[in-house]
Amino acid sequence: QRTNRIKMNDPVAICQEGVDHFEKGDANKAFEYFTKASGLGDVEAHYLLSLLYHNGHGVEKDRGKERHHLEEAAIGGHPRARNNLGCDEEESGNIERAVKHFTIAANLGHDESIKALMDNFKDGFVCKDDLAAALRAHQAAVDATKSPQRDAAEEYYRISRNGG
Repeated sequence: QRTNRIKMNDPVAICQEGVDHFEKGDANKAFEYFTKASGLGDVEAHYLLSLLYHNGHGVEKDRGKERHHLEEAAIGGHPRARNNLGCDEEESGNIERAVKHFTIAANLGHDESIKALMDNFKDGFVCKDDLAAALRAHQAAVDATKSPQRDAAEEYYRISRNGG
C-alpha cells in the first residue's frame, strides 16, 4: 500500500520510506526520500533532514542547511524543530529569541520546551505570568491530543515495533 502512496507522491509515505531506510542503515537513500518529501511540504521530512545535516549522516555536516530545514519544519508547526531552534539561540546567547522559540514549542505541547522555559524562569529570563501562560497552553495542547483511539493506536504501534 505504501508503494502506491509513494507513486502518488504522498509526502507522508515518502518520508516514512526514508525513515525505514535510515533504520536499516541506508542514510543515503533516506536522504533521497526525505528530500523528496520535504519538497512536497512534509515538515517531518524537513526536521529529519536537519538531523542528517547536523550529524553528517548520508550528507556532509552543514550548519546552514541544518538551520534551513529546522526553520522550515518550525514554520510548519514542528515542535521539536522549534525547540531545537530555541536551543541554538540559547547557545548563541540570544536568550530572548530562545525563549520565544521555547514558548511556541511549549504551546504545541512539547515537554522539553517547558523544562527550558522553567530553567529560563529560574535564571530570570521568563516572568511568572509568561511561564504560567505557557504551562496552560502546553497542558491544553497535550489534552487536545488525548483520545481512546490514539491510546489504542500508540499501544498497537509500540507492540508492533517491539516484535510483539
